[in-house]
Amino acid sequence: MFGVDILRKLGLPECDNYDLSSSPNCFPDGADFRVEVPVVNSFDTFRAIVSRTRRRGVTVNRATETIGLFRHTREELTDYLRLAEDEGITMVFSVGPRATYDTSPTRLTQHGSFLGYRLRGADQIRRALDDVLRGLELGCRSFVVYDEGLLKVLGQARKEGLLPADTRFKASAHLGYANPISISILEELGADSINPVRDLPLSALAAIRQRVAVPLDVHTDNPPSSGGFIRTYEAPDMVRVARPVYLKTGNSMVGAHGQFTSTQDGERMADQAAITLETVQRFAPELIQSPSGPPAAQAVSAPAADKEPAGSVR
Repeated sequence: MFGVDILRKLGLPECDNYDLSSSPNCFPDGADFRVEVPVVNSFDTFRAIVSRTRRRGVTVNRATETIGLFRHTREELTDYLRLAEDEGITMVFSVGPRATYDTSPTRLTQHGSFLGYRLRGADQIRRALDDVLRGLELGCRSFVVYDEGLLKVLGQARKEGLLPADTRFKASAHLGYANPISISILEELGADSINPVRDLPLSALAAIRQRVAVPLDVHTDNPPSSGGFIRTYEAPDMVRVARPVYLKTGNSMVGAHGQFTSTQDGERMADQAAITLETVQRFAPELIQSPSGPPAAQAVSAPAADKEPAGSVR
């Protein structure tokens, strides 16, 4: 018996999807993709992105803050949420307590870097919950989660009615999940969208989509701190093989994920989002982006009857 025999008997993927077959899935509104701008780490940055994309005619569906709720005043968080509501953008805030803010010296070692942002001890789980509750109190309903244990607690709390039913959880790439089996676990724990590691080839993304139903958050570009790669020309095929997807674009214009950002950063990120969207529209005009407005979080398992598969891989 070989590994492939066990996987086959368990009904699990045996290999990556090298056929790069088109995903039949879409968002509930029938769209194939949405645009997300991450590392929106100040209100000034967010305001600059909104102004620049509006001027360029670019729709941003989701913006993500990545330094943590507890690094912002209530006033700034309120400003974020008010502008997001006005513009029809989903504003996602990251949970503050994480390994990089903790007192452990392990995180500063080479080995510690393998542990990601995971929480140490039950105290940090409790504090992370308090950070989520603070966001909910101010009106936030979408959160980036960096720890599987926290995701399990949040998923169970929502199921039990302890958190609002419309609360949404986005599993971060910092968790380090990179294959269909492990990513399906995050879905089972309650993730409403999942960010695989940033450098997966199209065949791996296609294999994940065959196993997972929730939207995937896929980076088209990255800052130097996480590789600095620019995959703009792959964006149309990322959508085709992995839809529904959030195309994460713009953070190649900053130095690192966890830094405070400026108005100028926001303008540059907006420009990169415009470039990515132009590429999709040029090479795959049949792919549909969701309009601005409050989006439903879940994917559907099949396309509308009149929806044609996108074109072949370029």
